[in-house]
Amino acid sequence: MTLTLPPAEAARELVEPVLREAVGRLDPHSARVARYHFGWTDEDGRPRAAGGKALRPTLVVLSARAAGADVERCLPAAAAVELVHAFSLLHDDVMDDDPVRRHRPAAWTVFGRAQAILCGNALLVLAGELLLEQGTSGYVAAARALDQATLSLIAGQALDLEFQDRDDVTREECVLMSRHKTASLLACACSIGVTAVQGPVPLAACLAAFGIEAGLAFQLADDLLGIWGKSEVTGKPVLSDLRTRKKSLPVVAALTGRTQAGDRLAELLARPGPLTETDLHDAAHLVEQAGGRTWAESEAERRLDAAARCLADADLPADVRTEFLTIARFIASRDH
Repeated sequence: MTLTLPPAEAARELVEPVLREAVGRLDPHSARVARYHFGWTDEDGRPRAAGGKALRPTLVVLSARAAGADVERCLPAAAAVELVHAFSLLHDDVMDDDPVRRHRPAAWTVFGRAQAILCGNALLVLAGELLLEQGTSGYVAAARALDQATLSLIAGQALDLEFQDRDDVTREECVLMSRHKTASLLACACSIGVTAVQGPVPLAACLAAFGIEAGLAFQLADDLLGIWGKSEVTGKPVLSDLRTRKKSLPVVAALTGRTQAGDRLAELLARPGPLTETDLHDAAHLVEQAGGRTWAESEAERRLDAAARCLADADLPADVRTEFLTIARFIASRDH
């Protein structure tokens, strides 16, 4: 099959029918929450035009193409990765009390915390079922790979929660947390297509390494958006990560940089009670003054360079390599 649409749009059109069929197997309550979360319906169950970047399904499709396979063979894997991603977002919004997801109320604010958690659990189980029912050794291996990525993601989420109660988080710890929480699933998306179609193991390893580096660049960009992003881009209030005193990568870099600005930032974030709008703008200025923004931007570039090196000697079609690199550059250079 030759993709003639732009990659993300093509992946969405290919994978969405598989996703919809899978969600249709759920109990009515979980299915309703899932359809809302995926953007297929409004809170009353009425159809609406779906959005979303389809980033992970696109990477899975590219992964299968890297192995020279018909992309239809990887669609259950692409859907499974997206189901795990949805599980993580549903739970993440509940744990963070985040009221907005993709420019509209998060699912838990519409259906309640319990329903959002149960829906996330159901999507996680559904992802494994979708892989194992394919009945091939490639898909069994893919199921194991996705399980490992999910366990890593959960470990990263646990670290993220732990950091909320600590004032001694190091930059290295924050990078490790991001590697688990964000980069592990992205690495799986980049390699699971090869695994599912029983492509070369060295190729899957190269693509996974690429995904780790691209995933860290993605998280750095996301953390920059969490402070300096525009609401129309993030779908969340400006300075959202500072409102919750999130130990994001730029903040931790600023706090650990041994600067006067970093010390003043630590004092500001330690104040009891909600931060005022003035406090939030002062905090953003201090993060920048302490070097947190510059470090995050340069580290994102360094990770992108490392991602490109992972693909330099990989045995894959030139157009697929270009598309992987284009996606990595896009996700790490969103407007902030």
